[in-house]
Amino acid sequence: MGVKKDSWLQPLSVGPFFRRALCDLDLRGLEEFVKLVSAMHRVASAGNTSNSVRPRKEKRLTYVLNDADDAKHCAGVNCLAVLKSSVTDGHDYLFTGSRDGTLKRWSLDEDGATCSATFESHVDWVNDAVIAGGNTLVSCSSDTTLKLWSCLSDGTCSRTLRQHSDYVTCLAASQKNSNVIASGGLGGEVFIWDVEAALAPTSKTSDATEDDCLNGINGSGNSLAITGLRTISSSNSISLHTTQTHGYVPISAKGHKESVYALGMNDSGTLLVSGGTEKVVRVWDPRNGSKTMKLRGHTDNIRTLLLDSSGRLCLSGSSDSMIRLWDLGQQRCVHSYAVHTDSVWALASTSTFTHVYSGGRDRSLYLTDLATRESMLVCTKEYPISQLALHDDDIWVATTDSSVDKWPAEGRNPQKVFQRGGSFLAGNLSFSRARASLEGSTPVPVYKEPSFTIPGTPGIVRHEILNNRRHVLTKDTAGSVKLWEITRGIVLKDYGETRSHVEDAASNALVPFEEKKEELFEMVSIPTWFTVDARLGSLSVHLDTPQCFSAEMYSADINIAGKPEDDKVNLARETLKGLLAHWLTKRRQRFGSQALANGDVPSGKDISARSLTLSRVEGDVNAENDLVVYPPFEFSTAFPPSIITEGSQGGPWRKKITDLDGTEDEKDFPPWCLDCVLSNRLPPRENTKCSFYLHPCEGSAVQILTQGKLSAPRILRIHKVINYVHEKMVLDKPLDTMNSDGTFAPGLPGGQLQHPAIVGDGSFRSGLKVWQKYKPPIEISCNNQVLSPDMSLATVRAYIWKKQEDVVLNYRVLQGSGLSNVLYFVLCVDILGAVGSSRGACFGSDLIIASFVNLGIANQLPSVTEISKFSRENTEYFLGGRLYRDSELPAPKLGIYIMIEFACGYRRILTRKVKGKYGASQGKSCSIGMMSKTWNETSVR
Repeated sequence: MGVKKDSWLQPLSVGPFFRRALCDLDLRGLEEFVKLVSAMHRVASAGNTSNSVRPRKEKRLTYVLNDADDAKHCAGVNCLAVLKSSVTDGHDYLFTGSRDGTLKRWSLDEDGATCSATFESHVDWVNDAVIAGGNTLVSCSSDTTLKLWSCLSDGTCSRTLRQHSDYVTCLAASQKNSNVIASGGLGGEVFIWDVEAALAPTSKTSDATEDDCLNGINGSGNSLAITGLRTISSSNSISLHTTQTHGYVPISAKGHKESVYALGMNDSGTLLVSGGTEKVVRVWDPRNGSKTMKLRGHTDNIRTLLLDSSGRLCLSGSSDSMIRLWDLGQQRCVHSYAVHTDSVWALASTSTFTHVYSGGRDRSLYLTDLATRESMLVCTKEYPISQLALHDDDIWVATTDSSVDKWPAEGRNPQKVFQRGGSFLAGNLSFSRARASLEGSTPVPVYKEPSFTIPGTPGIVRHEILNNRRHVLTKDTAGSVKLWEITRGIVLKDYGETRSHVEDAASNALVPFEEKKEELFEMVSIPTWFTVDARLGSLSVHLDTPQCFSAEMYSADINIAGKPEDDKVNLARETLKGLLAHWLTKRRQRFGSQALANGDVPSGKDISARSLTLSRVEGDVNAENDLVVYPPFEFSTAFPPSIITEGSQGGPWRKKITDLDGTEDEKDFPPWCLDCVLSNRLPPRENTKCSFYLHPCEGSAVQILTQGKLSAPRILRIHKVINYVHEKMVLDKPLDTMNSDGTFAPGLPGGQLQHPAIVGDGSFRSGLKVWQKYKPPIEISCNNQVLSPDMSLATVRAYIWKKQEDVVLNYRVLQGSGLSNVLYFVLCVDILGAVGSSRGACFGSDLIIASFVNLGIANQLPSVTEISKFSRENTEYFLGGRLYRDSELPAPKLGIYIMIEFACGYRRILTRKVKGKYGASQGKSCSIGMMSKTWNETSVR
């Protein structure tokens, strides 16, 4: 019973995971399921009377980190393919495809194998690879695509074929008809492709879906030729369903209701076999996609298939641990071989189809004589065997580990292996070998060690994001624990192997991974701005907008030299700048002034020092771009990460950041990524403020400073709240300007804590007062716990307050703290401000010296002679973060300011000679970093 294509069914989209679940339903159940889901969809949308459209999910950007040699795989190897030497090249080649998403070409010689190219374009596991036509490598992946490569190229993808709806798990190719390949996947689809037609150039159209420059097309601009689909109806007649009117259309062998795991094809390409979770072997005519027969016998999933050159005999391996030999002419199973104790995943036969090598989940490689049923254990492995490839008298063995081994196989004369003795007769009942093992008759492997190993690097199997949201702790298959800094893509520390790998398991010793995680714990609260996984064997860091822009830190906290220490740094934006620094440079070189006009400016390594000013206005397209890449965000060029992302056209793509050539644009990158890097525009984000109340401690006689609720950035440090309390208690008035350390003006509307502002001349206003340089004797607590001045409001809320309500902070004055000394300082400054006479200045000087006596530093004060050398005409002074003219500072007053500067730890005074009268520039502020070179530094002592 088929599902009618009613109007309500058309907009329904079912994802891959739903499709896999639907495979287990019969057609009647499928129809009822679809109707149920559609009804739920109608109910959910019924209440939407505003005709609003659900916002489209933005494309994510992922970068994959790597700290090892690029010539090695870092995850299990799923497929092998051997290319024999040609007339023009004396080398044989081995191609390996891995769960790390890459393929590698190895040049083979008597001494071993050398990696000569890496094929990087797939964005998920590479599941299978075959060689078609002698020079075309075809690979398939869990990213639902097939990719075509020239075998002897530098790793450039020639074409991406997108037709499958789910993971593509297997491929098959004919040896004589070099253009025919077949692909199968979890969606139950089987497609037959003509490689020559798929590679043929096609005219580019506006709605092409091929990722042009990316994924391997070298400037050809050819769009994807796969635009239609031929399906086989239940009557085996071929009908054409074309979504566009141009391009190549593959043949679809329609009949599977569930996932396809294995394919096989004869040499002439006239016969195709397939198998999967339906536990049957289906036989097809690949020339038209028609079904010819169905073979039953296995009791579990079929995982691997082989056809002899004529197409008469077929071998199948299954998760039921059995190997079966089928005679397609008789349409029946003629032999069953029970040699394995678990799933059979890989088969490789001799050229005469008289012997078969088999491997699987039981980690054993067996050789079986198909005629005599005699079997022998060739070797055992540490990991399950995923693929086999015969090469002359050797056999390459791939496992779920990242290495590949070569073992002696006597492929030309397998009987030599049996002459070593130790063979046994294969049973014909499932698990008979398992029962024999329990009886103590376990066979002894012929070979103990491989003749050669292509090593891989250990893959990451465990990871933990640390609280600082910049470091990730990992553990790999070798047991090594490493600390990564994801904003630079490097390993900060390698702690070596865990105890579980070097000590007896019975010792019950705590694994250092847990120890290190506890040791590296920091009581900090930073929003989660990225996610990670280790699916590809390496750390993959995912950035999703707008969540990735939620984390900010002060420049001082991440040690950015030359940048005001209280400037806020958005971690995602700086990371994106570091990732795309090479792309920006290439873009500028390629497009020149045009690129600059579009917002592309040189990176920090290519430009001279300039004002490091960040726009405080979101969405300000006219704001100056700041594309300097700071050291905490510089990625390694020795082991560059790879970017995985998707733009407005084509599908996902993957490239190393050093391979980006500058031609990539909005068709290749997500728009939010380009807006951030080129235009300094960040998307709207959730509220980054933290609201709190500030009250005196219970029982304290200290005055109440504020009755209302205060608001401040959640990264604000407690020491700035201390400064605020100190100001209110001492001055009882707001500051006249914003302060460089981020303290806030209590008189502002809403009680908001503010950050420094940019004055009209572009300079940074410091406004640092002398009483702020002295450590205030104020203590802030929350929930009766004294807070560290370095804590942020977010940290206090997460670890101390632990409630949904607004935070309540309490303050108190420390007893015997010398607050009177600070009052002396402030009183002196008030006197100097109100009385400009020498008498008033001298009175203030006496009070300051009295304060110095109480502080125990009076003997360190500069002498009158030393101070007098600063009193000059036509001179400007930079004191206390402000600019003063000599007429504003008579000698006594200047001396007091210098003594205060000295007492607070400043030993050098900035002065500058000027011409003429002070004029209109009076009262102008200036940052030290912005001062002219005419300023002179003079030591006080």
